[in-house]
Amino acid sequence: MRLNTIKSAPGARKDGVRVGRGIGSGLGKTAGRGHKGQYARSGKGKVKAGFEGGQMPLQRRLPKIGFRSKMARDVCEVLLYQLDALKVEVIDFEALKAAGLVTTRAERAKVVKKGEIKRALKLKGVAVTAGAKAAIEAAGGSVE
Repeated sequence: MRLNTIKSAPGARKDGVRVGRGIGSGLGKTAGRGHKGQYARSGKGKVKAGFEGGQMPLQRRLPKIGFRSKMARDVCEVLLYQLDALKVEVIDFEALKAAGLVTTRAERAKVVKKGEIKRALKLKGVAVTAGAKAAIEAAGGSVE
């Protein structure tokens, strides 16, 4: 066997379709592009993605949905029952960070009412929801 005698298997390589080569080829005259219109012109009739011929495109017809708060990145939620597990009497933002209840990138914390609290706590410099504040004060604690 020699490199100059190698041939691909019969039927493995098809000849390309030659368009615009006369009526007998079946793809003469308009060469399969039809009559007139954008796609009949030279340059393959390119249009940008989503273009609908001047009609308002789908991505602009549909309503915009969703919202991502930029503040949500900075505020971390702390649940009420998690405060009950802390061994500290006065809870501030630094104490929450030390306990691992707040992520390192958070700048503020907010206590949310979930679960119960059984002991008196003193919260300093931490945001509290109305329900959580009522629960802390009912247990004998205070919020500053």
